Amino acid sequence: MKVSCSNHSCPPYLFSNTRNSTFVSEFILLGFHLVPNIRTFVFYLILLSYTFTVMGNIIILYLVISDPRLHFPMYYFLCNLAAMDLCFINTVVPGMLKGFVHQGVHISFELCFLQFFIYFLVGTEEFLLFAVMSFDRYLAICQPLRYAMIMHRRMYIRLIAGVWLGSFFIIALPSFLAFRLKFCNNLIDSFFCDLSPLLKNSCTDTTLIELLSVFAASSLYISVLVTVISYIKIVLEMQKINSADGRGKAFSTCSSHAIVVTLIYSSCLFLYAKPAKGQGANYNKEVAILNTVVVPLLNPFIYTLRNQTVRKSLFDILLFTRKQ
Repeated sequence: MKVSCSNHSCPPYLFSNTRNSTFVSEFILLGFHLVPNIRTFVFYLILLSYTFTVMGNIIILYLVISDPRLHFPMYYFLCNLAAMDLCFINTVVPGMLKGFVHQGVHISFELCFLQFFIYFLVGTEEFLLFAVMSFDRYLAICQPLRYAMIMHRRMYIRLIAGVWLGSFFIIALPSFLAFRLKFCNNLIDSFFCDLSPLLKNSCTDTTLIELLSVFAASSLYISVLVTVISYIKIVLEMQKINSADGRGKAFSTCSSHAIVVTLIYSSCLFLYAKPAKGQGANYNKEVAILNTVVVPLLNPFIYTLRNQTVRKSLFDILLFTRKQ
């Protein structure tokens, strides 16, 4: 158990004094330790990925909102996913890019925890939304005659509200307790305010937060279970399709979805479904790239822009724009 630090045990320049309590007033994100040439290459690679991610998700939002042909639950779920991805990457990636330009990015205590809260809030929402989307596809493929009766407007609203509220209740208490911690060190060996490096810098006991974070991550196994069961049932149903071409297209779509789901589930469970202080910083940063850059880049293209109806909607809009 750690003992709360004092002005005698920690460097004085790290502190601000408010209501007779001592705490770090800002953090320094150390980012990635790379040689200059590699740093420049990775900077432009992530900038390109960020640009494509933003463009892809904005296109999805515009198409779903403007085209009546896409006013169905599946596309509303995809629209929510696009909004979450935009929020997610804009919380982390701009600061990451800044870290490639300036070694050691300064971030205030309040902004650090705002980033921490939004990152885990939206990340958990996506986790839960993947399960909802898998269940929606299960109903559409395995229960087509009952789909319209089950997935009506009120059900859609309830599921989305459940995703947002469920995410908030999962991370609210760990985030609140983390915000009340006192810190002896302001150097964060990461590219954003992640849980593990924050707890390592704490001067106070973090056992309760670690237990709550493991419980919160473990509760997401329900999401994994729903997704896995849904896809197993979908695959079994697709095997009944007589047309080899139709079966091949269906398997191709499901395999693409499965890749994205596997990436985000495996990386998140590796990072957060175990005690945070026992993790290696360098390896964690590499794994975190999957959540923050790779998955948001893949989502628009695998979940939406490969869809025939969405492509037709995009083509019609581009054709209409050219005619004007």
